[in-house]
Amino acid sequence: MKKLTKRTKDNKQKIEKRLYNQNEAIALIKETANAQFIESIEVHISLSIDPKYSDQQLRSTLILPKGTGKTKRIALLVAPEALTSKYLELVDIVGSDDLIETITKGELYFDILIATPDMMPKLAKLGRILGPKGLMPSPKAGTVTTDIDSTLDEFKKGKLEYRADKTGIVHLSIGKSNFTDSDLLENLMTVYHSIENNKPTGVKGRYFKTFYISSTMGPSIQLDISTF
Repeated sequence: MKKLTKRTKDNKQKIEKRLYNQNEAIALIKETANAQFIESIEVHISLSIDPKYSDQQLRSTLILPKGTGKTKRIALLVAPEALTSKYLELVDIVGSDDLIETITKGELYFDILIATPDMMPKLAKLGRILGPKGLMPSPKAGTVTTDIDSTLDEFKKGKLEYRADKTGIVHLSIGKSNFTDSDLLENLMTVYHSIENNKPTGVKGRYFKTFYISSTMGPSIQLDISTF
C-alpha cells in the first residue's frame, strides 16, 4: 500500500465529511492545491444517465469565460485552394493533404483539429488514429466548419468540448490554482448551467447525482448541488 505524504495527510484533514457550497469549496480547493507547481482545478460530475441509450447521451461545447489556463495547439485542415498565409498566423499547424499524411504517420502535434466539411471524407480513414485521442473533428464539437475565422476565435477564447463517459460522468478542467476565487466560480457555474441546459431528453427524474471539485494533487470536495 502506498504511503501518504505529510502534505497529502494534512490536506485530507482539512476536508470535512459534508457537502460544501461553491464559495467554500473553491477557497478550500485552492488552499489544498499546494504542490510545487500550479495545479489544475477540475470538476467531476456524476449524472443519472446511461450513455448506451441514444436519448441519454451528453456531448456539447462551451466557452469558459475565464479560460482554462492552458494553451491549446490548434491544427487546421483545409483544401489546398483555401490555404492562405492568414491561417499560418492564427493556428499552430495548417495544411491539406500534407497534414493528412503527417497524421497517418501518427504525428499528432496538436490538441484540437479543425476541418472544413470537404476534407472530412479524407479524414474518415484516420478514425482509428484520431478517435481514441478525441481528436476527430465533428459538427457537434464545432470542429467541422465553413466559418473558419469565427471558429478559430471561439477556440482561442477557450471553447472546449465535453461529454459524459460510459459511466455517466463528466470530467472537466475549470482553470488553475492561481486563478482568483471569482474566476473559478464563474467558470464552475458556466459548466453547471451548460450541463443543465443540455440535459438529454431521455433523463427522467433527478439529473445530477454528485458534483466534486478537486485539484491535480489534492483531495476532492463534494459540492452541495442544492445551492447552485
